[in-house]
Amino acid sequence: MKNIVLLVACCLFASATQASDLEKEQRWRDQVADSIMDGDEVDVSVDGRDVFGIYTEAADESKNGMIIVHGTGIHPNWEQVVRPVRVRMTEYGWNTLSIQMPILHNEAEYKDYVPLYPEVPPRFKAAEQFLLDQGMEKIVVVAHSQGATMSSYYLSRHPESKVSEFVAIGMGATQKDSHLNSALALKKINIPVLDLYGSNDLPRVMDTVDDRKRGATHNPHYRQKEIAGANHFFDDMNDELIAAIQGWLSR
Repeated sequence: MKNIVLLVACCLFASATQASDLEKEQRWRDQVADSIMDGDEVDVSVDGRDVFGIYTEAADESKNGMIIVHGTGIHPNWEQVVRPVRVRMTEYGWNTLSIQMPILHNEAEYKDYVPLYPEVPPRFKAAEQFLLDQGMEKIVVVAHSQGATMSSYYLSRHPESKVSEFVAIGMGATQKDSHLNSALALKKINIPVLDLYGSNDLPRVMDTVDDRKRGATHNPHYRQKEIAGANHFFDDMNDELIAAIQGWLSR
């Protein structure tokens, strides 16, 4: 019996202390860094530790900065959504920083990421500071999938953030943990928000469209936009994705 109790206690402790897979983060960095064609590999200091980022300067001398946040288990140069936004938004005067977010092993499910969320705010704060150090005067967030949920988690809890606008791409709201549910997080977010999704998006996105809209009824600067024909990853529809983001940011 004592052994069983000890085993249960150890399992609970392991779950409570679950952290990002740093070895996988490093493997992603090793695989991706040499293939970066636009932008530069950078170190973003998070609690004294270097986190992988890709910084891409705008074509002009703009002071606008954009934090780009990827989805579940991937990296800052992912070819779907992340890289197109990271590179092409520089054409419109945005200096982009795509940062590595906490990740788990390949078999991890969406719910397995819950214990990692306390690691999210330090990475956002570090990304903001990086852009401020580059001289940025305006900072926005463009985030995809679970990265959008992580962003809503951060922005709803840190009103002191320097982020002035938030573009959420393919953001769901099915999380059973109320602390992570983006529809509830939207109730505490007061900055302008674009809730962007495709007409062929994932069920967890499409089934919660109304929930997210209700969560933002207090926010006069919240907008939803559906892109006809787009799936969750905007495959073959990068032009439409970029046009929607740029159109809203330049409104």
